[in-house]
Amino acid sequence: MKVAIGQDSHQFDFENNQNKKLVLAGVVFEGEPPMLANSDGDVVLHAITNAISGITTKNILGEVTGSLLKEGITDSKVYLQEAMKYLDEEIVHLSISMECKVPKITPKIDEMRKKLAELLHIKEQAIGITATSGEELTEFGRGKGIQVLACITTQEKGCTGSP
Repeated sequence: MKVAIGQDSHQFDFENNQNKKLVLAGVVFEGEPPMLANSDGDVVLHAITNAISGITTKNILGEVTGSLLKEGITDSKVYLQEAMKYLDEEIVHLSISMECKVPKITPKIDEMRKKLAELLHIKEQAIGITATSGEELTEFGRGKGIQVLACITTQEKGCTGSP
């Protein structure tokens, strides 16, 4: 078994002159300011991609996405798919912890888990998502952006033992 942690954070783009939408875990949050980013700014998928990089040692967001951005590819699902190409193990559990004041995450958790299960080829029951404002102690908790931590557990493919 292997365990890795990935992190990502972005500030909100309150100017939003490009009509971007807020996307978290591949799910659109209508009526919310998007992330300020070269890509779609999906901080959940970025944190997961970084966690997978921790397992594979292939720095996807640092090495691979630069060339994808030059090609005009800004969809974070593509970055995650690139990371998955290097993953020899199977994912057995994913835990997501989000710090933000807005948007309200709880109403969208089921939809986020379903989308992540599709993208990662795992069961929804293997995905935990939590969110907190952190009592407004950080810029994220005060509504200036979102920070995400992703902890991923993998095991050798075909292993029948439970984690």
